[in-house]
Amino acid sequence: MGSCAPTALWVVPVSDLAGVARHVLDVARVGLPGWRLVVTAPEGPLLQKLRELGIDVVPIGTGFGTLAGLQAMRATVRRIRPRIVHSHLAKADLFAAAATVGQPVRLVSTEHHISPDRYMFHPNHAEARLMEAAHHVRLTRFSRVIAVSASTRRDMLARWRTRTPITVILNGVDRPDPDPVREPGLRFLSLTRLSAEKNVETTLRVFALILAEHPDAILTVAGQGPELQRLQEMAADLGLGEAVAFPGFVDASEAMAGHDVILQPSRSDNCSYTLLDAAAQGMGVAASPIGGNPEILPMRCIAALDDDAGFARVAVEQALDLSARPVLGPQVPTVAQMAARIVAEYRIATGQRQALRPGGPEGRPVTGANA
Repeated sequence: MGSCAPTALWVVPVSDLAGVARHVLDVARVGLPGWRLVVTAPEGPLLQKLRELGIDVVPIGTGFGTLAGLQAMRATVRRIRPRIVHSHLAKADLFAAAATVGQPVRLVSTEHHISPDRYMFHPNHAEARLMEAAHHVRLTRFSRVIAVSASTRRDMLARWRTRTPITVILNGVDRPDPDPVREPGLRFLSLTRLSAEKNVETTLRVFALILAEHPDAILTVAGQGPELQRLQEMAADLGLGEAVAFPGFVDASEAMAGHDVILQPSRSDNCSYTLLDAAAQGMGVAASPIGGNPEILPMRCIAALDDDAGFARVAVEQALDLSARPVLGPQVPTVAQMAARIVAEYRIATGQRQALRPGGPEGRPVTGANA
């Protein structure tokens, strides 16, 4: 990238390799066409991976939301002089809005996760309304907003009542070449954080129904989180015995290669990388109709949250009928296409009237009312 390339400073409030870090690393790997990417985040595995990719990073040492943190962020913006400050997740969105007041930059944000239940992450009505009001105000400073699903965009409009343009850009996933060779099988996998909104207790109940009909079935509940002990106790109460394992953290690619079907009855999903990867890898998928799931999966992979038996039927069909398994459609971009669409938003934010036609070839400019 030439030295004259404009800089996009990404502000990320996480240090580990879960969640939004996948998105950041994918974009870092392919690059932002015509732009220099710099990432500021807390020190940790994410920044180390970015350094290995040759990405310039700025560790945040003083924390988000503190006066020292705001001052450090302002100093970083003055030193780097980015054209775009692009924040990810609510904490970074609010931080970036406050830290760049009076700075000659354009603000862009990507909304990765907004729960369909406004009280899922807030203990009461007052706190939920306060955060919604805070987002409404901070969005007045943003030039463009990216939502990772149409569902996310609808929730943002309903909750935050913003007039800032919101563009849907689904998370990008590269398709393997050649396609993975798969066989029917009853090896089920849960690959998610073990927290209440992920609803892994339904996974266990569904698997108990499957096990009663298919005694050779197995379930791996991979991941870590506050619900681990309760879920282990529930598995024992259901009599699942050695048919279920809780291995903790696992390599996602290896786990998917060794299993047949992803079970994900989550109560809060926006554009799940787990589901996208599973479909790309030829796995079966049984998922809830939450958030963006119906946007990336065919309805034969969707089951109602209040119907354990129906969920079990979908899971078994996905296990035994290869033709029923999902295939990623053209609405799901590759990683390079996703990066190009992000850059199209930067063009608009900085006053250029070129944009990429959604779903069209990378780099093909379009102008006019549909731009």
